[in-house]
Amino acid sequence: MVLRPLLPAFGLAAVGGALLTASFEPVALPWLLPLGVACYAFATRDLTVRRSGLVGLVFGVVFYFSHIAWMKDSVGPDAWLALATVEALFYGLLGLAVPLLRRLPAWPLWLAAAWTTMETVRSGWPFSGMPWGRLAFAAIDTPAAPAVAYVGMTGLSFLLALSGFCLARLAEAALAREHRRVSAAAVVGVLALLVTPAVVAYDVPETGSTTVAVVQGDVPGPGNDILWDHEQVTRNHVDATVRLVADADAGRLPHPDFVLWPENSTAVDPFEPGQVNAGIREAVAAAGVPVMVGGIVDDGPKHVLNQGIVWDPRTGPGDRYTKHHPVPYGEYIPFRDIWDPKFGQLALISRDMKSGTRTEPLRVAGVWVGDAICFDVAYDDVMPPQVRDGAELLTVQTSNASFIFTHQIEQQFAITRLRAIEAGRWLAVASTNGRSGVIAPDGHVVASAEPRTTSVLVEEVGLSTALTPAMRLGAWPSRMFTLLTLSALVSGAVTYRRRQEFDGPAQVDPAVEPPAPSPTPSEAPVV
Repeated sequence: MVLRPLLPAFGLAAVGGALLTASFEPVALPWLLPLGVACYAFATRDLTVRRSGLVGLVFGVVFYFSHIAWMKDSVGPDAWLALATVEALFYGLLGLAVPLLRRLPAWPLWLAAAWTTMETVRSGWPFSGMPWGRLAFAAIDTPAAPAVAYVGMTGLSFLLALSGFCLARLAEAALAREHRRVSAAAVVGVLALLVTPAVVAYDVPETGSTTVAVVQGDVPGPGNDILWDHEQVTRNHVDATVRLVADADAGRLPHPDFVLWPENSTAVDPFEPGQVNAGIREAVAAAGVPVMVGGIVDDGPKHVLNQGIVWDPRTGPGDRYTKHHPVPYGEYIPFRDIWDPKFGQLALISRDMKSGTRTEPLRVAGVWVGDAICFDVAYDDVMPPQVRDGAELLTVQTSNASFIFTHQIEQQFAITRLRAIEAGRWLAVASTNGRSGVIAPDGHVVASAEPRTTSVLVEEVGLSTALTPAMRLGAWPSRMFTLLTLSALVSGAVTYRRRQEFDGPAQVDPAVEPPAPSPTPSEAPVV
């Protein structure tokens, strides 16, 4: 085989990574996504395993460092460098598999399965992983978005990856002047699978309704530090709730059936006596309906819990949801018994946040509510299990104060809207000062609050118990694509090894002519 120079491959990989970044917020040009994926296929084409891995790593570095650039200014450059580096490595590992999978017939199919499997693995490992940057998350406000109700986030990522790799195959056929009918048909077929749900959207029947009030209390001071005056944060939510009741009594707003507060609406244990506890009781008593409070709860001298707490005006605090995926080095220190850093932002994490395991929805004002806290909304093991267990309505309690001046807010809101479509449920989002809103099951934003304002949104929302195909499939798409990837890698490795044995050594560049061999004594001309 002829060895391609690496520099052009690196350049093409970098272009592909940049195009993929531009598919997401804040640029949000999702039609660039298949082009970015196609660039990945082109850049890793006709390379050895090691070289393909290096090229894939370049793609991952350009994509992921730019995609989560918001971490640099919000959490810190050290956390940004560490997380982006780990996530970029997964695109390099995928690159190692490309030469094996390209040996197989219909390689775009196998490479799309491998891409999807890579996303699944990096979304949960190491520690709790990082789902940000999954291809599906770029699909909101496109004709492909309704497909998520049929195939879920994993299935949508697969179809988007397949569209990019089929596009690359079509372009390769055109460049080689091959017969292109099959490749063109594959591209059309994948696009049809993506777009058809937009015409035949999956409608989930509603069984009732409830009225929810979403409170965004705002964060005082600089706006990006929830601890700058955490008691005032709680007071803002108390006062906004009391005003809501006054407006409802005056007929300016409908009376809510329950009130939703955001994550970190209390930054200290709300059960401990003091101003925070008294403020919550004041708000709940004024509302006369349950309030879902977002609070940090003590769990011994070494641990805390990030919880959504249903606070009833008659019975007090009841059902609780605990955040499933605390952020490593943001909310807890992994292996603290081995390494306990006392410098920079890490020194502020004096206690580790424990992970929750609850998959049963909360009972709020007679409604089964599936809750998620902040980054939980990006994980497949949080909201979908609650929907399958009977959640009629979804809520997200988030803070986002640390990211208020970044594009993380838009990225998370896009993911949240896709979750509503995937589950076929109304979804209410409460943020301290980020992007609060009420989202319909088709992803349409019915109401929203401007960032860095004190706002109250009161909306009647539908309830449902029916399941979309995506909810019925559950984790099976991930399992199927993982199995397909492993099978393809084994088959591709065998084919790759055989081709290496039969191809012989790499061909020499024809531009460099080998020196003519010297004659042996027996071949020398006779004088």
